[in-house]
Amino acid sequence: MGIIRTDQWLQEEFGRPVKICEKLKPYFKGQTSNEIYNQLLNFGMYRPSWSSRSNLDRMVEQKAWDKVEHISQKYQKKWNGPDIPVFLFPLAQSRGFFMREVKSKAGVSFPDKMFLFLSHYEDSKEVEALLVHEYHHVCRLRMLNKKIEDYTLLDSIIIEGLAEYAVLKNCGREYLADWCRMYSEREILNFWEKYLKKQLGKKKHEKAHDELLYGGGRIPNLLGYAAGFSIVENFYKNNNYSTKLSFTTPALTFHKHYNNFSEKSR
Repeated sequence: MGIIRTDQWLQEEFGRPVKICEKLKPYFKGQTSNEIYNQLLNFGMYRPSWSSRSNLDRMVEQKAWDKVEHISQKYQKKWNGPDIPVFLFPLAQSRGFFMREVKSKAGVSFPDKMFLFLSHYEDSKEVEALLVHEYHHVCRLRMLNKKIEDYTLLDSIIIEGLAEYAVLKNCGREYLADWCRMYSEREILNFWEKYLKKQLGKKKHEKAHDELLYGGGRIPNLLGYAAGFSIVENFYKNNNYSTKLSFTTPALTFHKHYNNFSEKSR
């Protein structure tokens, strides 16, 4: 798993991120540089500004590329995971639909690549937690080997829950994302019955999928993420954890367990 030296790209073309995204075209088959940039903006990619330039300067000062490479090699070896390119960019200052955000860090993963978006950080363990989450996504996506359009809401919430549970196991509870502590167990149970239970088959292209995963409006904020972690954590209170099995255990296994727990708790 190799870090791509995007620091060199950024020093040359910081003010023209679309130009930088031309270098990403071989990794996004058939997409234009504008399409790539607009896609990455949704997950935390910077827009040129004084603050994002300051983020870049801090990343260079903290040798972020070297640190991320060291961490990525550690987990590729530890998990016997796929060798993929890792791209590092400054984080946007405005919030978006980040796949994971904790202490001003964000990322997004694909089966064949990973993007991390950073600002300043005082504790490098925060970056490790982000990478663990995103690389767990990569490993599970690769092992499940499903077309993206075939993923359901159930698949998505379990993917997020498992990735953050890997953070718990590898980095510690203090490095969990805020959404893991956003709601009580009782609240999650109520949300399961009210919002999620009958909508789990929604596909990624359906509006309800993202509404329930991300929340907003009448839907509790980051509902799918928070529910996913609660469901996975509940499962592992009664089952032994295995990183290898967490890449392949079907989402329906977690669903069945949580349904039983929900029935007993009513």
